[in-house]
Amino acid sequence: MLSIQRKLRTLQYHSPDHISLSSEDDVKNIVNWLENQKIRYYSVRDRGVLQGEEWRRNTASYLKQLKCPYGFEKHQNAALDWLLNYAVRLEFAEQKDNINDRAAKLRITEDENVTPLDVNSVQFKNSVNKLREYLRIPPHHDYLQVLKACRILVEKRLGANAVKRSGDKMTLSTQEIGFDLGETSLNEAGKALRLLHIDELRLLQTQINEAIVAAQSQTADPKTDTTLGQVGR
Repeated sequence: MLSIQRKLRTLQYHSPDHISLSSEDDVKNIVNWLENQKIRYYSVRDRGVLQGEEWRRNTASYLKQLKCPYGFEKHQNAALDWLLNYAVRLEFAEQKDNINDRAAKLRITEDENVTPLDVNSVQFKNSVNKLREYLRIPPHHDYLQVLKACRILVEKRLGANAVKRSGDKMTLSTQEIGFDLGETSLNEAGKALRLLHIDELRLLQTQINEAIVAAQSQTADPKTDTTLGQVGR
C-alpha cells in the first residue's frame, strides 16, 4: 500500500493518501487515470471499456496486452503496482532530459572538494555507531535510521529554541518559595533547593525526550521487505 501511494505521489495523482485498494471505485479510478494521463495505450475512443460495468474483465485484458505478469483478478494489488511501475518508466522516458538537467544542477562536483559518501562502507557505519553511542541512542540494524535519530536528537538539544532555553538565568531573588521560614537565610536556602529541584525536573524531561527519540528510531519510516512477499502459490 505504501509503495503504491508513493508511486502515485511521484506521478502527481490527485489524492494518493486517500485511496483504498479494497474500494472498486478507487482502483478503477487509478487505472483510468494512469491510462488517460500517463500510459495512453488505447486510443481515446477505446478507453471507455475501462470504466463500464465490465471494467474489471476489460482491465485484465488491458494488462495482458501490456505484458503484465500478474493476473488482475487474482493478484489485483501486484498488477496495480506493476502498472504504476510501467507508468513511472514512461514518465521518465518522456522527461529524462529535464530530470537529468535538474539532477546535474544538484550534483556535487569534485571542484567543491567533497568526498563522495558511501553509506554502505564500514567507515560510515563505524562513524554512525560512535555518534550513536555518544548520544546514547540504542543500536539499530539500519544505520540510516540511526543517523536520522541522531539528527532529530541534535536538533532538539541544539536547535534555536533549545539554545535559547539553556541561556535563561534563574536567580534566587526572582523565585517564590511559597512559604516563609521566618529567617532570610532559611528562605534563601529554600529557594536554592527549589531551583535545584526545577533543574532536576528539566534533566528528567530531557531524558524522557531522548527516550522518545530513541524509540522513534526503532519504528519510524517502516520499509517493506519485498523478499518476504509471495505472489501466487
